[in-house]
Amino acid sequence: METGASTNGLGHLRAAISRLPKAATEGTSPLGLVAFRILFGLLVSFSAARFLWLGWVERCFVEPRVFFHYWGLSFIQPMDGEAMTALFGVMIACGVLIALGALYRLATLTFFLVFTYVELCDVTNYLNHYYLVSLLALLLGCLPLHRAYSIDAWLRPTLRRAYFPAWWTFLLRGQIVVVYLFAALGKAQPDWLLHGQPMGIWLASRDETPVIGTLLIMPGMALLMSWSGFLYDLTIPVWLSWPRTRGFAYVVVLGFHGMVGLLFPIGMFPWIMIVATTVFFAPDWPRRLLSRALPANAPSSSTPRPSWAVGLAALYLVVQVVVPLRALAYGGDVLWHEQGMRWSWRVMVREKNASVTYRVRTDGRARERLISPGDYLTPVQEREMVGQPDLILQLAHLIADDLRLRGMHDVEVRVDALASLNGRPMQRLIDPDVDLTTLDDSLMPAAWILPAPDGPPPTLTPRRIERVAEAL
Repeated sequence: METGASTNGLGHLRAAISRLPKAATEGTSPLGLVAFRILFGLLVSFSAARFLWLGWVERCFVEPRVFFHYWGLSFIQPMDGEAMTALFGVMIACGVLIALGALYRLATLTFFLVFTYVELCDVTNYLNHYYLVSLLALLLGCLPLHRAYSIDAWLRPTLRRAYFPAWWTFLLRGQIVVVYLFAALGKAQPDWLLHGQPMGIWLASRDETPVIGTLLIMPGMALLMSWSGFLYDLTIPVWLSWPRTRGFAYVVVLGFHGMVGLLFPIGMFPWIMIVATTVFFAPDWPRRLLSRALPANAPSSSTPRPSWAVGLAALYLVVQVVVPLRALAYGGDVLWHEQGMRWSWRVMVREKNASVTYRVRTDGRARERLISPGDYLTPVQEREMVGQPDLILQLAHLIADDLRLRGMHDVEVRVDALASLNGRPMQRLIDPDVDLTTLDDSLMPAAWILPAPDGPPPTLTPRRIERVAEAL
């Protein structure tokens, strides 16, 4: 009996897999993806306008004297303030055009290029949700979501399509699943699941939050919230994918990201995820929501199978899985050495405080001169740089170049870099005896980064909570 049951189970699995190609190209209502297009366009337009309104163009691209580049992309530099401001105006316009489905291909491609360029101008501006916006913009540019309910389709009836192939939805869902899956894997480590850190540190600084402030510092609350975040990231794609739990799951999405946005200053990320998770809804969900306001389609039908397009979509998702896994190749604690940290969806999993002072020798003299990063960086840049070894190395080279321009020779730059990970005592992050001017940043493991601290993070007693809150 067991053998027969096992055989039947394998048979059902094989049958399900064999149905995937046909299911992927089956025609579905375009309304769900059109709604996503509209929401995405309006959101990115609002986000760019907000960036301008808050004066962040000047703070991020005008005030800094130097900019940190990504490996291999040192040629990307910001333009002057007026040009950068104009680019944000372009992004606002593109977002509106994307929502309307007007000049859709041009608008999505332009938005993707402009937004990604702005994102790449300075590493200290990196945020996970900026990366996600670039990826979603790229996908929207590849998927012709303007073929229904758009100005383009109204002006050119030959563009109209009554059905969208299901694989378009599967591709977008796959992207969001990757984000949630790796966010969960990033939390599957002792600091988060066993010690409730860095959640405990963050909650300790928010004890004055109206109504819930006293609850946030209750014993066990940090661990409870850590586990809640881990289980949410790990399971929410499943609940969103199952029709019976989808409605309740989306209520949880709203509550979870609403609470995260209330407690933590992470900008537009909650709104981006709230919009992005709508791709898990049934393809015709806007009609169900608006009832008679939208015309009904005929029953869905199959569409021609562009195997090359489905293959490219599958390859894209494979790449999205491989890129976050690259951190494993470096060994050690990625939260400490940061190699492979970016683009890995490790969202809000570490609190890293650091202090950096450069020790410089010139002209063959033994006497050292101390230089603070603040002599070259804005406060925002310095706060982001001090805990990231590759940026510490970049600034060492910038300092050396600056001193050479002033006529100094035989420049050597060493650093006293101390860091605290998730509340642990400060310890050296970088070998203080290494002349950083002799090193080049690369994709290889960096031997000049010292090992991560041993032992667990501290337990936050009420007295320690008070001290942490004062420090933050």
